[in-house]
Parts: sequence; C-alpha cells; structure tokens
Amino acid sequence: MPTHFGPASGPRQMPDGMPADPASNPRRLSVAARFLTDAARLEAHLPEGFTLSGEPVVTVEFHYLTGIDWLAGRGYTMVQVSWPASFAGREDKASGRFLAVIWENLADPVITGRDEIGHPKLYADIPPPRMWDGAHLCSAGWLGFRFLDIEVSGLRDISPDAPPPDDILMLKYVPRTGAWGEADLYQVTLTPGKDPDRTVEHRQTGTGRVQFHPAAWADLPTMDHVVNALAGLPVYEPRGGTVVHSRGGKSHRDQRILR
Repeated sequence: MPTHFGPASGPRQMPDGMPADPASNPRRLSVAARFLTDAARLEAHLPEGFTLSGEPVVTVEFHYLTGIDWLAGRGYTMVQVSWPASFAGREDKASGRFLAVIWENLADPVITGRDEIGHPKLYADIPPPRMWDGAHLCSAGWLGFRFLDIEVSGLRDISPDAPPPDDILMLKYVPRTGAWGEADLYQVTLTPGKDPDRTVEHRQTGTGRVQFHPAAWADLPTMDHVVNALAGLPVYEPRGGTVVHSRGGKSHRDQRILR
C-alpha cells in the first residue's frame, strides 16, 4: 500500500529497464554467534504446528549489506534470530530454521519483507560492525536503548565451502481490522535455503558471544516483549561464531506457503 499509485518497487519488483545483477549485488558482511539454551523455553515461542528439531541452539546473525541494486546502491543492516524447528501442516511437512524475528534499520525492506514474503521484521537502530583488537563487535538498539550485543573473536580462516543452508520457516500474520485479536491472514511460509546467486568469498570461525539486555516497557514500548523473551533464554553454552564475506543473493521470489 498504497496500490492506487501503481505497484511498489522493491527487491522483487524493479523498475522496467533497471539493470540488476543478483550474482554481484549486494556485498554482505555476516557476523553470527550461537548458544545452547533451554529447549522448553524455545518450544514456548513456536507457533502452532511447529516443534523444536534438534538441539536448542539459538543463532543470532548480523548482516551488513552494501551496494543493493533495488536501493540504487544504498545499503542497510539487519539482525536475524533463529533456531531449528519442524512444521507439520494439513498437507505439508518441512524442517529447517524457524526465523523468530528480524530487525532492520531501514523502513523500506521492513515493509516489503513483511507484506510480500511474511518475514517477521521490526525496526531497530543497527550501526555498521566495529572491528577492534581482532574482534567483530555488533549492536542493536532503539531510540537510545541498546538491547543486543554480539561479539565474535579469536578468528581463524576456514574453507568458504559450507554445508547447504537450511530452509527458513516463519509465520506470516495479518490482523483483522475491527476484530481485534483475530487474524485476517495466518500462514506458514518457507524460504528455500538454496541461494545459487550468492558466492562466499571468505569465511572465518571463532568464539561467539550474544547478550540481549532486558528492557522496561518505557525502554522499548513497542517490542519489550520480544527482547525480554530472548533475554530470558539461559545461555548454557556458547556454540561459537562465524564471520562471512559474500556477494550476491536471491530476491526471495522462491518463497512459498505451507499448508
């Protein structure tokens, strides 16, 4: 919306005649850290039809994107939180990573991602990564309150080749206007993990640390419930971190609904 001016431009709708090169753009710096937590806590945050699959390991990923074609060369930063899960619907079954929440520091990808493909996106202030004393330091906040810190240190090079990425599962929810608490749309969507347009150029592994900072309602009046749920997850054991430099990436036109 608004549709009465014509379709909105975005990563899946480029203007006619505008060149796009998904094999080269965007450039991406990805910093990820993982930790083992309590299985019952994660199960409590899964929607109906989902179950935890495998170890209760939470992955927090920071992605710094530059040179994005659908933003005319601009960029933005995102944070993704996920853990392994399976979905069993009336017709479909799938396993992969449940994408619990995404934060981005630009409204345009938040709007298009929520509307078109069902990504659970929120806005946050996310500065570019800071590199100091051999570590990658990342943070996220909202209007002065920092709610997340990620640090990956002790890095060593590893092969850029990696196992095929997991499929991504998520819940798309649209409330019904005038019937508060009811859904106009409630559907599970899947992003295939395969991304033939993305090329990993450099991969490192190291020690990862994640810390969500608990918030009072006045600190984060629109998302304290999200941050506090994640801050309440116990960190039983760090599970390492990675730093990946890559280029290119798909537009998510392969997104599909699970029934």
